[in-house]
Amino acid sequence: MFCLYAFNGELMCFVHVLLNALDMADKGSEVVIVFEGASVKLVPELEKAGNPFHALYMQCKDRGLIDGACKACSAKLGVLDAVRDAGLALLEGMSGHPPMSAYMVRGYTVLTF
Repeated sequence: MFCLYAFNGELMCFVHVLLNALDMADKGSEVVIVFEGASVKLVPELEKAGNPFHALYMQCKDRGLIDGACKACSAKLGVLDAVRDAGLALLEGMSGHPPMSAYMVRGYTVLTF
């Protein structure tokens, strides 16, 4: 079981999170993606059909591989409504941020990007 925490808001870096999640899932691993930090700003961009990585993002979303996005960072970076509109869960629990420990106690190995 793997939890891919994406902090980096650079699209070309984030693409590797999506690719790895799909690869791991295809090979039988349980895997989830968490948008954290600057990566939350990518949600509204990836939701756009014209984005070159929209289809890849939608594959992950449709397969239930996206666990959600940080509520505090989404609010601070001005994308809270966009994250809600995308139908992603707003994750919190640690001063508004999703705690890695919540995944670790459930047996996930946390990988950060």
